Amino acid sequence: MIKSELVSRIAEEFALSRKVSERAVSQIFDEIIEQMASGGRVEIRDFGVFGTSEYDSSVGRNPRTGESVELPARTLPRFKAGRGLSKRLNQDFEKENS
Repeated sequence: MIKSELVSRIAEEFALSRKVSERAVSQIFDEIIEQMASGGRVEIRDFGVFGTSEYDSSVGRNPRTGESVELPARTLPRFKAGRGLSKRLNQDFEKENS
């Protein structure tokens, strides 16, 4: 599913205009991004946790030349699925193996 499909489904489900639905979805995403950018985390019960991981600078290798390359410190996004999401994704697996 892409963002425009999510907007359409929310608009249909709650009888909203596409414009209102688009603003709501964008605002939610913007708030998650803003919180992560400031070093925080966002926890949505039964769905998961959005956060960041800090990585120190390190030395890597250029695969073509074998030359050492300095990799800068960086912050990357991470997501950890919640219990409800994990259970839902594995429902079919549990039914097949029961």
